[in-house]
Amino acid sequence: MTKLLRRFLLTLSLAALLPVCGHSGALEDLGFRPSAVLPAPSAPPALADRAAAAGHYLSLDGLDLRAVPAAPADGSYEDREDLRIVLDWQARRTQAQCAAAKAEMSHSYEIFFGKISPFGSPAPVEVKEFFKHVGEDSVAAHKFLKDVYKRERPFVRDARVKPCLPRVQGLSYPSGHSAMARLFALILADLAPERRAEFLAKADESALFRVLGGVHHPADTAAGKLLADTLYKNLLKQPEFVSDLKALRPLLR
Repeated sequence: MTKLLRRFLLTLSLAALLPVCGHSGALEDLGFRPSAVLPAPSAPPALADRAAAAGHYLSLDGLDLRAVPAAPADGSYEDREDLRIVLDWQARRTQAQCAAAKAEMSHSYEIFFGKISPFGSPAPVEVKEFFKHVGEDSVAAHKFLKDVYKRERPFVRDARVKPCLPRVQGLSYPSGHSAMARLFALILADLAPERRAEFLAKADESALFRVLGGVHHPADTAAGKLLADTLYKNLLKQPEFVSDLKALRPLLR
């Protein structure tokens, strides 16, 4: 079965699981309510995109992503609030905050957690490989959802938004940075539970950088965090992941 077909079947399976709506306006609501079924991508993804959608520990086939709500509808109250918050941060962000956000333009374990890593510095090869593999799962999932919802970046949608970060390409919902940072934080919290609050706070900071930098809406980052929670629950059901995670414990400092 091709990856494209698996993604199509995933969409159909999510539709089948959605509770039946009980009023005549339900079809209009589906695109914008938290219980919304994930619509199929409007066009088949390019071959390169399909290759990038392959995770390491997880397969999108059969993965329940309904915990991630639909993106706010254009012009809705939630959408207007999203843009208001982006503009509010734009008015009060500092050069130091923008510089810190710019330092996290790429996403990796070292970029997000290198300074507070519970492992040695530099991180052992096994640690780098493990988080690289987890990152592949995170990227596969967020790219799939971005292709579903096709929400544009705030600076594309509203000319008032002036990013202090490079005007990155690609879609906005959910935030891949937010998803990956929180997913890594959840793993680190499992390995070093006494530092859980510290790791999650760092993930929240990384998510905030994307909003104050003008390249994501708050709802994008919130959805990224929900995606991370879903992915982590599913990763813990994978024997290979659990085994690889256990192998990292002796490397803790």
